[in-house]
Amino acid sequence: MRKYFLIIFSIVLFSNAQAQDDLLEMLDEESDKIKTYVDATFKGTRLINGHSIETRKKHNLDLLISHRFGEISGGGYQFFGLDQSNVRIGFDYGLTDDFNIGIGRNSYEKTYDSYLKYRLIKQSQGAGAMPFSVTLFSSVAVKTLKDIDYEEVMDFTDKMVFTHQVLIARKFSPALSLQVMPSFVHYNAITETQLRNDIFSLGAGGRIKLTKRLSLNAEYYYQFEPLTEDTYNSIAIGIDIETGGHVFQLHFTNSQAMIEKGFITETNNNFFDGDIHFGFNISRTFQLGNKK
Repeated sequence: MRKYFLIIFSIVLFSNAQAQDDLLEMLDEESDKIKTYVDATFKGTRLINGHSIETRKKHNLDLLISHRFGEISGGGYQFFGLDQSNVRIGFDYGLTDDFNIGIGRNSYEKTYDSYLKYRLIKQSQGAGAMPFSVTLFSSVAVKTLKDIDYEEVMDFTDKMVFTHQVLIARKFSPALSLQVMPSFVHYNAITETQLRNDIFSLGAGGRIKLTKRLSLNAEYYYQFEPLTEDTYNSIAIGIDIETGGHVFQLHFTNSQAMIEKGFITETNNNFFDGDIHFGFNISRTFQLGNKK
């Protein structure tokens, strides 16, 4: 009797195990048919100086305050750069989940800027998986700093500088995201010391997640041909700290400007000579419309 019981028990156990395996296979097959999008490739809309592929959700207004202090190499007399400060205050708004607009004012050369940003492709898994995300970015900036020589030869449209970027990123794991940024900067008019109107640049950057709320970020822009003989490639490294509705970014960079035409083409400091600026970005998001 015991023998028959063991045989029946083994058959039932084997059948249950087989049924569970079949169920798991069915669930895996079904999950492969469902497309799921990868989110939070980066924590904020800025990698460090430049934009990330992330966009604000519909009806979200983002207040972004950015500071770049003077050169750390200024020493104790300049309080290691804290005696000087450049500030940009900007607003980013989500017209849709994928289409954002933004405006800002930078104390660097008293520059006003605005931009359009569109999330074209989203990284996804499952059916029709897409291995990366693509966001298109275009901005215009106008310098309003009074300069007698500059003002005499240039009207308003001459002062306009346009930047166009294709932001391509992939989240390889919960801890690692990388991004490349082919960039084109066009000056409507240039001064005698500037060499060309059009500058092509390739940026690269990434994020390594250290803890649930802390990540290490880095960013680099290479100019194929510089705007002047005295410019350097922009380098930045820093950390992101997420605190609820805020993203707090602390970083070190050789770029003083906080808009694309500034840090891509007008960086005049050599990072490796110690001409480094400490800076930070603080963003706060406000929900202006009903959530979905």
